[in-house]
Amino acid sequence: MSHEFEVPERIDPDLNASEMDTLMGFLRYQRATVLRKVEGLTVTQWRARPTVSALSLAGIVKHLAFVEESWILEDFLAQPLPEPWACVDWEADRDWELHSALRDDPRWLVQRYQQTWRTVEEVIEAASPGDLSAHELTVGGIRRRVSLRWILLHLIEETARHNGHADIIREAIDGSTGE
Repeated sequence: MSHEFEVPERIDPDLNASEMDTLMGFLRYQRATVLRKVEGLTVTQWRARPTVSALSLAGIVKHLAFVEESWILEDFLAQPLPEPWACVDWEADRDWELHSALRDDPRWLVQRYQQTWRTVEEVIEAASPGDLSAHELTVGGIRRRVSLRWILLHLIEETARHNGHADIIREAIDGSTGE
């Protein structure tokens, strides 16, 4: 049985948008692509690891939710991460989100990922133009100068890279290819 959910429309970023709108347009496009990659699959297919990699589509979706919240909440806002991330012993399993996703319901994974989008979008909407420029953040326990621009570009890069992984996994599962 496949787990259906609504896949947001992929909209090409406006060619003449502001910098922030352009960055968010590319991130939204990549997020929608992720959900296209997992659309129509069974639970078994979500959890499949058909390549030599330990990656699954479930793991990719959960990982991307974690990455966005980590960079935006923990690093940019210096806030503690919410559950399910807050109680994880990252020392014991630094890839917990990839491993634990194999036990998660696909509908929950999609809901959690979309909840992350809303959280990130709220932070971005509240950000000032000056936040695009570098300011002091604690990243990986080290105080550094990082800009919101860099964080958003990193999230776009991370999501696009994992879309490539999802392409390969999906094709190995059922032969489906595409953008």
